[in-house]
Amino acid sequence: MYEGAIQDLIDELGRLPGVGPKSAQRIAFHVLSADPADVNRLAGALRKVKDLVRFCTTCYNVAESEQCRICRDPRRTDEVLCVVEEPKDVVAIERTGEFRGRYHVLGGAINPLEGIGPDNLRIRELMTRLGGGAVRELILATDPNTEGEATATYLALMVKPMGIAVTRLASGLPVGGDLEYADEITLGRAFEGRRAI
Repeated sequence: MYEGAIQDLIDELGRLPGVGPKSAQRIAFHVLSADPADVNRLAGALRKVKDLVRFCTTCYNVAESEQCRICRDPRRTDEVLCVVEEPKDVVAIERTGEFRGRYHVLGGAINPLEGIGPDNLRIRELMTRLGGGAVRELILATDPNTEGEATATYLALMVKPMGIAVTRLASGLPVGGDLEYADEITLGRAFEGRRAI
């Protein structure tokens, strides 16, 4: 344990997701030895993100204005809506360059063990968007884990009666992976999602 400001910094850094005690200590001592201009730039960036960044009023992605750049883009189609858990998932899909529709960010996934139910997510807002009649296909791009699957199943059951096509991202073997290292669930999904070549 250190005393004063350095321990306060270690404690605050340790509260960040994915930063354990040792990483927090390393970062704190890096900040301590860094050039003051670099530290001021970091502090300014932290203040700026809290002051300027908010959630898009349409899709709930991060934005610096009322709508995010994707919702403002007139070249995107309104007929396909991709549902993701977090804004970082939007970035991952955008990097592929394959999707030209719109997004809806739920703000998490159904997880009863952590007290997160459908009412804690932006599902009501999604249903309102779908009620507009423009969406023809809903892509469920939640994480391929227990919580993501539960969320996708819940949404599919809610949306099917609306006559909107509901699809789920395919999952299976990663490119460059070896079959012998694949777990049974991943390998099973790869078999289910096989396609003709």
